[in-house]
Amino acid sequence: MLSPDASPMLAVTDVRFGFTDRPNFLGPVALSVRPGECWAIVGPNGAGKSTLLKLMAGLHRPHAGEVRILGTSVGAMSGRLRARHVAYVPQHPPGDLDQSVRDIVLMGRFPHRSLGLFESAEDYRIADQAMEVCGTLTFADRPISTLSGGETQRVHVAAAMAQEPEVLLLDEPTASLDLRHQLAIFQIVTDRASAEGLAVVVVTHDVNLAARFCSHVLLLDDGRTVAMGTPEEVLTPGVLSPVYGVEMTTLTMEGDPQYRWVVPVGGAGGGPG
Repeated sequence: MLSPDASPMLAVTDVRFGFTDRPNFLGPVALSVRPGECWAIVGPNGAGKSTLLKLMAGLHRPHAGEVRILGTSVGAMSGRLRARHVAYVPQHPPGDLDQSVRDIVLMGRFPHRSLGLFESAEDYRIADQAMEVCGTLTFADRPISTLSGGETQRVHVAAAMAQEPEVLLLDEPTASLDLRHQLAIFQIVTDRASAEGLAVVVVTHDVNLAARFCSHVLLLDDGRTVAMGTPEEVLTPGVLSPVYGVEMTTLTMEGDPQYRWVVPVGGAGGGPG
């Protein structure tokens, strides 16, 4: 992992955003993601998690504040330049395409092609490596439309990996995956963050996956920052229970106190859900 004193790869400075019916929905939000860090954005439904991730990806323009990638404003980057540095996997990537899995993953190489329309041998090598890591190489020649939702999600994560970004943004990447592949995806992205100095931001509803794998957590509620810090600081019953409106407690595994699980112990209360 690179030095924690390194300059941020992704910097969000007092960003605000809203929609026609909710002009002041999100913000102000500020955070900095440095090389090797993996941030989780957690919070109830409608908290603004996916909206914030789209602002980071340059898919929305903030109404105030700024998002900078490697010191450059996202709004000043062309789409191609942005794609060389930032990979974004949406919550519901398309799965009804006719292309093969390999062709989908090779799309991640497009921003790096300087000349011509055809992939190089290096592009194929990088794509195959990404598919191997994400467990999709065995069905590389199948049409993506024939895959399950979880398999499709892993293909799009592989395409993001093949893009070789410095900043990786993932919106609910494990939502359709079984337990084994949930753990595998988080392990893959955190390993890449640590080994290659990526800046990773993951939107997730699973606070326990965030606690186990992520270095930092941002907790949102109704578009506002409730807490920010390490998992030990943010993912506690005292912080989470008022936000989710559910009484919670912390459990540890006998013989393995390194991992803590936050679990509900009562029914839904009167707070937000």
